[in-house]
Amino acid sequence: MLDTSPLTDAVERFADRLRAAPQSRLQRGAAADGLALARELAVRAQRLEGADGAVAPREMPDEGVFVVGDQVAVAGADLAEALRNAGTASPGMVDEAVRLVAEAERRALA
Repeated sequence: MLDTSPLTDAVERFADRLRAAPQSRLQRGAAADGLALARELAVRAQRLEGADGAVAPREMPDEGVFVVGDQVAVAGADLAEALRNAGTASPGMVDEAVRLVAEAERRALA
């Protein structure tokens, strides 16, 4: 089974930081960066889960700045689960997802 703990650790850290961020920081772009990441992670999970490609990935809705930390956490957990269960997943896919999380965190909370 693929080890996705680096991804879940990175996602949990970023999600917690978003949840603790002040409203002003969230409104200055941290929430937008978090939502973009959550959407990308969700699309990656959906693609792994629906390998036939018959259904287009659904876009995560914008539910507001105070929800984005939870959206990142859910999308990251979904991707980690999809990676663990996909026979085609590789450690490189986990590394790429961790890199995406780190970049989003840097942009959002620098």
